[in-house]
Amino acid sequence: QVQLTEYGGDSVMAGGSLRLSCVFSGDTHSHHCMGWIRQLPGKNRERVAGIDSDGVVDYADSVKGRFTISKDSAKNLLYLQMNNLTASDSATYRCAWRPRPADPASPFCGRCQDLRCEYNRWGQGTQVTVSS
Repeated sequence: QVQLTEYGGDSVMAGGSLRLSCVFSGDTHSHHCMGWIRQLPGKNRERVAGIDSDGVVDYADSVKGRFTISKDSAKNLLYLQMNNLTASDSATYRCAWRPRPADPASPFCGRCQDLRCEYNRWGQGTQVTVSS
C-alpha cells in the first residue's frame, strides 16, 4: 500500500510563501495521480492541485498562478509551493494518491481532476495558517 506523510505546514503572514512536502512509499503504480487537498472545519475538501504519472498538472481556480505542484519520484517526494498566501488559504493540507487508467484520455478517471474518482491513500495532514 502507498503511504504518505506531509511536512512543512506553518504559520505565516499574508503575502508569504510556504513549501509543503510529502514523502511517499510503497508501490505507486505506473499510472497514478497524486495531489494536494485542503480542508477547513465545516467546509468541504478542496482539491488544490494534482499531478499524474506523466507530469500533467491541474489546479483549482483559487490557487492558479500562486501554487505549484511538483514531484521528485527518485526521492519519493511530492511538493506544493505556495506563494502569495492569503488568509483563505488557511487549512489542513493533505497529500493523496490514487491509481488511474493507463490512457489519460479515458473518459472515466483518466484525468486527475475527474471528481468521480476519489483518492485512495492519504497523508495525515499538515496545518497552514495565514494571518492577515
